Amino acid sequence: QVQLVESGGGLVQPGGSLRLSCTASGSIFRFRTMAWYRQAPGNERELVATITLGGSTTYADSVKGRFTISRDNAKNTVYLQMNSLKPEDTAVYYCKLVPDYWGKGTLVTVSS
Repeated sequence: QVQLVESGGGLVQPGGSLRLSCTASGSIFRFRTMAWYRQAPGNERELVATITLGGSTTYADSVKGRFTISRDNAKNTVYLQMNSLKPEDTAVYYCKLVPDYWGKGTLVTVSS
């Protein structure tokens, strides 16, 4: 059974930065695409970024140029560096080991 544990969420002022981490148990991490999703109150869960095992990345238009996804296969960890945060980035952020494993999420609140 694969488990994903996110960390790094919290309260940050607009314009600030946070780095989220997601560590996976099990060895299949390094063979899978990883993704970050987010879900704001009252909204559907949306895809934020993906990274393949080879390091190719994609981003939602709303975060391009501000967020960076990366991975460390030796540590079974995927990261999401979030810069220039906006109030509309407030959400619970989830990592996903594509296609079928989810973490429980970490809350990011952007507010002054």
